[in-house]
Amino acid sequence: EVQLVESGGGSVQAGGSLRLSCTVSGLNIDDTEMGWYRNTPENECGLVSAIRGSLVTYRLDSVKDRFTISLDDEKNTVNLEMNNLQPEETAVYYCAAAAYLGTPCRRGIGNWGQGIQVTVSP
Repeated sequence: EVQLVESGGGSVQAGGSLRLSCTVSGLNIDDTEMGWYRNTPENECGLVSAIRGSLVTYRLDSVKDRFTISLDDEKNTVNLEMNNLQPEETAVYYCAAAAYLGTPCRRGIGNWGQGIQVTVSP
């Protein structure tokens, strides 16, 4: 059984940083595309960043200079380092794995974690 478990969320003030981690079991993270999505309170859901092996396959324009996605092969985890967070980035962040993720949220495709809350206050 494939499981994805997110950790590292929480509340920060604008300009702060958080590091999200997704621990994966039942799947080798090097064999698939891994990504982070977010769903805002306005129910806008989309891909933030994705990685396949050592190649970053996608990064949302608005986060390019602030967010970094990476794999830890030893721990079988995928991480998202988020810097200079802004209030509009308050959302539930989801870890996902699939052969091809795509930018819109498609919860029925691949494997998804339960999500973790990130709250950024002004």
